[in-house]
Amino acid sequence: MIRDYFILAWREVHRRKKRSFLTLLGIIIGIAAVVSLITLGQGLENAIARQFSALGNDKLIITAKGSALTPGLSIDAVKITQDDLKLIDSLAEIKKTAGVIHSYARIEFNDHVRYFMVMGVPTDPDERVLIGETQNFHLLKGRSLNKGDLNKAVLGFEYTRKELFEKKIELGDTILVQEEEFKVVGFWDRTGSPPDDQAVTIPLESYETILGEKDELGLIIAQTQSGEDPIIAAKSIEKELRKSRGVEEGNEDFLVETPQQMAETFAVILDIVGLVVIGIAAISLVVGSVGIMNTMYTAVLQRTKEIGLLKAVGARNKHILLLFLVESGFYGLGGGIIGVALGIVFATVVESIFVLVVGPAFLEVEIKWGFVILTVLFSFFLGCISGLAPALKAAKLNPVESLRYE
Repeated sequence: MIRDYFILAWREVHRRKKRSFLTLLGIIIGIAAVVSLITLGQGLENAIARQFSALGNDKLIITAKGSALTPGLSIDAVKITQDDLKLIDSLAEIKKTAGVIHSYARIEFNDHVRYFMVMGVPTDPDERVLIGETQNFHLLKGRSLNKGDLNKAVLGFEYTRKELFEKKIELGDTILVQEEEFKVVGFWDRTGSPPDDQAVTIPLESYETILGEKDELGLIIAQTQSGEDPIIAAKSIEKELRKSRGVEEGNEDFLVETPQQMAETFAVILDIVGLVVIGIAAISLVVGSVGIMNTMYTAVLQRTKEIGLLKAVGARNKHILLLFLVESGFYGLGGGIIGVALGIVFATVVESIFVLVVGPAFLEVEIKWGFVILTVLFSFFLGCISGLAPALKAAKLNPVESLRYE
């Protein structure tokens, strides 16, 4: 008997292909949006977690609160300074520190001008290694900045391609940073982060000269002593910086974060964005549900005589109810299956674009088949719920009046 319901429902859905497709459209769009977003969001969250976990558990990042950067100018409301760096470096919990400053600046090469991030970094070997570990910088070719280097630059991976300046930059070429000449001595390998892959790394002393930011830093990287709890070390840094900067607890003008905390912050942001987009997708699902309900009401009117005939040969109200519920469920099921497929295809295409633009392994689509199955089942039940009112109306029709209906 149950099998007959499915056969009859499928025949009706299949018989009116155009109407069925238009009915499915809202469900397809909503499900595709939800599946692609959750799949991409999970992949991006995992990628961010991998990036931060690669920094290690012994690193701390210290930045000023409310910082903002514009081309050639840092407009931080508050600053992290060399004095802060010296204070942190003097703490017993800290093994070594390094300060970095960055802003967007004018880069010129081959008579083309672009604005990219310029990073001022120390040339001390120990500090350079610490920055390289934290920023995920690895040399592709050439050399790093050496102690005593001035007006030398190491460029991000994107400069090895001709797209930025319509000509590849080679080792030994000269670029202009804020109209000051810098000789290219090396190139970083691809990091997977577009700002870093387009960055120009120069000595801190040169940065201060051309951009006029003396004793200022954008961030401080601190490595804790072996066996030291980074959370305890972070609290120690916060305590000393509050004293030094004259701020009360709870009103700090700086942030001290572990890589794990930074990853969690990004995850919260992704979750908020995800909820907003899912809310928008839910509107599409509501529209799709109304579409199914409207289609089923139309089907009841068109098949009134058929319903009367079925009741005349022995069909009960529950049989008619189940017949229309299964049919509306088919609409939801079809929309769910197509929507899931389109969502996975869209997510895979986005992943491929990320691989081409950003680099391999930065975003890896993660398909959870349990989630896929639940989504398809949800679509079926959504269709059933959408068709409940029309199904009840069909079940309550009087068989005699139904047979007279024209």
